[in-house]
Amino acid sequence: MQKLQSQGVHHITLVGAGRQTSIDFWEGVLGMPFIFEQPNLDKPSESHLYFDPGDGRLITIFTDETRTAVQRRTPTDPGCVHHIAFSVSRVTFLQAVARLDERAIKHSGVKDRGFMDSIYFEDPLGLLIELASYRFEPPAGFTHADVLMEAHKLRVTRGDYNIAEVHLADAIQALVERARATLSADRAPKNPY
Repeated sequence: MQKLQSQGVHHITLVGAGRQTSIDFWEGVLGMPFIFEQPNLDKPSESHLYFDPGDGRLITIFTDETRTAVQRRTPTDPGCVHHIAFSVSRVTFLQAVARLDERAIKHSGVKDRGFMDSIYFEDPLGLLIELASYRFEPPAGFTHADVLMEAHKLRVTRGDYNIAEVHLADAIQALVERARATLSADRAPKNPY
């Protein structure tokens, strides 16, 4: 028996209300270019809107002009989507509170997640959206997931509650030391002063 090995998220499709509500939110608030539209091939009465979230993958929305936007929190029962998180640069993240406030969009304020910072708010239909900004950049040749896995191992070994910045810094150092050769006989930390 073999796995069906995934290689990333291809797209996420959400059920929307009217077409313009989706365009105004996904492009007008989150800056995702509206890249194409066609009928929902499984339900011709709906339109299928496609947005680029920034990494070339897709967020798609089924819209129907007979549905109206009713903002209430989407269900969080088992099997339901709790929230969708989007990566934003540090400089964009630092502007998020002000930019949400100028639109009078209720939000959580900045949340410290140890390895990243987050802000939460709902889309016009009640889906919880997270803007997430990592506090680190992975070393060349590594991904954020590589650093987080290494930081997790360090956190568990040290008996710490959650990943913190010290775990990230030490994880980055460990990954670089394992992946990059040196001519030095001793790579231990030194104080040259």
